[in-house]
This record gives sequence, C-alpha cells and structure tokens, in this order.
Amino acid sequence: MREAVIVKAVRTPVGKRNGGLSGVHAADLSAAVLGALVDRTGLDPSTVDDVVWGCVSQGGDQSSNVGRFAVLAAGWPESVPATTVNRACGSSQQALDFAAQAVMSGQQQVVVAGGVEVMSRVPLGSARATGMPYGPRVLERYDNFSFNQGISAEMIARRWGLSRTQLDEYSARSHELAAAAQDRGAFVDQIVPVPVDGAMVTADEGIRRGTTADKLATLKPAFTEDGVIHAGNSSQISDGAAALLVTSADYAAAQGWTPIARYVAGAVAGADPVLMLTGPIPATRKALAKAGLAIGDIGVFEVNEAFAPVPLAWLSDTGADADRLNPLGGAIALGHPLGGSGAVLMTRMVHHMRENNLRYGLQTMCEGGGTANATIVELVG
Repeated sequence: MREAVIVKAVRTPVGKRNGGLSGVHAADLSAAVLGALVDRTGLDPSTVDDVVWGCVSQGGDQSSNVGRFAVLAAGWPESVPATTVNRACGSSQQALDFAAQAVMSGQQQVVVAGGVEVMSRVPLGSARATGMPYGPRVLERYDNFSFNQGISAEMIARRWGLSRTQLDEYSARSHELAAAAQDRGAFVDQIVPVPVDGAMVTADEGIRRGTTADKLATLKPAFTEDGVIHAGNSSQISDGAAALLVTSADYAAAQGWTPIARYVAGAVAGADPVLMLTGPIPATRKALAKAGLAIGDIGVFEVNEAFAPVPLAWLSDTGADADRLNPLGGAIALGHPLGGSGAVLMTRMVHHMRENNLRYGLQTMCEGGGTANATIVELVG
C-alpha cells in the first residue's frame, strides 16, 4: 500500500456571520483555496485526479455539487472532476480520508480534499426546511429524538457532570488561545486572503478578546431555561473554506514537493444519536488502535468545539493531556463553517505540528446523527 502525504494545507480566514466573507459565493470562496494550492506548490491542475469537497447545507448557493463549480470557478481545466460529500460537520475531514484512501490504494495519484460553508448565505437547517429527514421508523426507535444539537450538548453536560462554570472557563480559554495564536502570527502562512469589494479579508473574525468566564456567566441559556449551554460556549456560525493537496510520497518527491505530514490512520464511528455528539470518543479509540499508538503518543489534539461539553467529555474519557487539546483555540473562538471545518482544523493542526516539531496529531469531529471521524497524521521531516 502506498504512503499518502499532505503536501500543502491552506484555508481562508473564518468569517463571522454576516461578516467579511458573507457576500462571497461558496464556489468562489472554494476557488480561492484551490487557486492558492496552485500558487503555493506549482501544481498543474490538469494532473488532479479528483477534488473531494465537503459541504453540509447542500441547498441554494451550495446545491448541485458545489465542489464541481469550485473547480470551474478556479479556472481549472474542465477535465478535472469533483464530488461533494456530506458527513455533517465532518464532511471535509471525510473528504481527506477519501482522498488518502484513493491514493493509498493506487487508484488515484493526486487528489485535492477540502470543503466550504457560507452559513451567512445558506443558514444551518435551510436544506431541510421541509420534510422530516429521519422518518417515522427512526423516530419510533428513539425517544426524545431531536434536530437540536444544543439539547444534546445539555445532555452531555449533565451526564459528564460538567458545570456552567467549567464550560465557560473552557470557552474563555478558547478565545484566549486563539487571540494569542493570531497575535504571534501562527495563522499567517496557512491563510489565503480573500478579496471582497476592493479590500482583503485576511484574519479570522470570531475571536472576542478579553472574554472571561465571568462575562460569559451573564449570558442566558439558549436551549432550556435552566440549562448550561448558551451562545458563548457554543461554536460560532461562520463562513470559510480550506483545501489540502494529497498525493503519494513518491509522486511528491518526483515533483520536488516537501510534504507537511503523512496520513497514518482514519476511523469513523457511530454512537448514540440522541446524545449525538459523543462519537469522537469511540472514533479516537478506533484511530489509535489502527495506528498502533497510545493517547500519550499524540502531541496535539484538534477536537472540534461544537459545544464546550464535547471536548471536555472527550478529555475525561480518553485521559488525554489537557494542554495538548486545541492549543490554538477552537470553534468557540474561531468559528465552525460546517462543511469546511474538518479541513480547516487539519490545516491548523499540521501547521502547528510543523512549527512545534510534534510527531503525531489527532483530529476528531462530532457530527449530526451521532457519527464522528478521527484522523491521525505524522509530521514529515
């Protein structure tokens, strides 16, 4: 089996709702990162075997295979195919897994993986504005089944005994770490500036400097009257895209490319669809087992901050080192552009690994319906 490597990882800034990127079509925002791969590697787009693109709300501006229209918007040859995948919030992480699997199997040589979501233009849930996606047989199987992930987050907080104060302290940490990372330029090399109306959007917009647990304590619960989940300890509604160039180690060497990371293992797990957001726990265990690694071998963990209870419950069950968890902040501070988030997190993680000489990194993402991806990569060089 061939070795798959990530040659380049780039992302747009993550824009806040109705912020700097809100007027950009998803295909055009995707084209920005596809173009950056070419500019930064010398990639000949005609050599790309496939583009695998994540997107969650596949309606309106994001309907009809947005990945394909991203390829055309980027000016790439018409011969370059693309597909759009949906594994809820893990869509672009799944795109990376599919890309690596294609390369490792020998079926494809060069694959671009990534994803996009412009939530300002295609709001969460808009693609299911009519109808009932779960169907009566699923609803018969599970009591209290809900579309609302906030309710699931409340349930996780109760089950793991996580207090409002703990959640708010963790959320303030996310903003503090993200601000520190932004200030020291940790994101500069990975970000693709996006031109909008004659100006350039160059930085993540969601960071709220000076956020404290005391300030967050003043916010009202969002989902239940006596609950602990609110806007400040939940991920932000965001706009963004990211792309990863994946190929074999041999092909990268032949092109004169120096990869960032080697794909080690990927796993997908299912969990209780009512709790919904606990899938990262079994997915992490499966990925570690596949890789033959222990939790202590991993130098950095990116666990998507859909809601603060998700990484904290994961931390409790896995016994991971808390200092290695989301060291650059997470979706609470930096935003969560759904279909783009998997690739955004991987981009942040591999750059962090290179800058800090960390051998292994593990990324995991909770997903609607109770599934999760976990992916392990190893630093090259």
